[in-house]
Amino acid sequence: MSERQVRGLIQGQPASDGAGVRLNRVISFQRELDPFLMLDEFNTENADDYIAGFPSHPHRGFETVTYMIDGRMRHEDHLGNKGLLVSGGVQWMTAGRGIIHSEMPEQEAGRMRGFQLWINLPRAEKMKPAGYRDIAPEEIPEVGDAESRVRVVAGDFRHDGGNTEGAVTGVTTRPLFLDVAIQPGGDLRVPVDQGHTALVYVFDGGLRIAGQAVDRGRLAVLGDGEYIRLAADDQAGRALVLAARPLKEPVAHYGPFVMNTPEEIRQAIHDYQTGKLTAA
Repeated sequence: MSERQVRGLIQGQPASDGAGVRLNRVISFQRELDPFLMLDEFNTENADDYIAGFPSHPHRGFETVTYMIDGRMRHEDHLGNKGLLVSGGVQWMTAGRGIIHSEMPEQEAGRMRGFQLWINLPRAEKMKPAGYRDIAPEEIPEVGDAESRVRVVAGDFRHDGGNTEGAVTGVTTRPLFLDVAIQPGGDLRVPVDQGHTALVYVFDGGLRIAGQAVDRGRLAVLGDGEYIRLAADDQAGRALVLAARPLKEPVAHYGPFVMNTPEEIRQAIHDYQTGKLTAA
């Protein structure tokens, strides 16, 4: 089996979104990371950084995955969905042809920490009906031993004990979304389909990825191969492991809309302004 090598490192940049939520923007529409569009990390104990939240706003053409490490966030949308995202939980939202939603903190103090990932939809699915799923912490399978622990949010994690299917499957891009923690001296191989884009974001401690040291706050972009090798030296490390099938389609984006052409973006803006974004 061939090991994926690190071919580049990305350092996130400070950003602000919603009504002034302070973020670390790790991915921002780099074509070589197809189908991943954006990855935001939020991590603060200062309520002023998050308390204004993300009031009602639209999306079209992609999916969002919100993974909470610490804190509580309330989701509401035009479909009538309501969900409380708690520590260890996930919200998987398919914007499709259009959704209008809000994400607001359910706390006035304490740490708010987590991620939001945007995954592109293929051209054939951009105008499908919107959908939403709230995934409780206990619904996320976990595999572990003395050296490592893996939470399988999406996709299939193949390991010595067999195959663990994640909480989310059946997505066209076949995303793999893992939360991996490795103890000092630990070592883990993560099988990944060849040809799929693969990324590792280290968000605690440090890890060696294919033998290369990667510090906290760095995203490793990996070359092709059949597995990713993660290891921890004298400190523990924790990371998101992401992989998915690239779409290899044109990307046009503006704010909360991601389509294939500028004309489709103009149509999305018009549909939102005229109340037709979410029409069946």
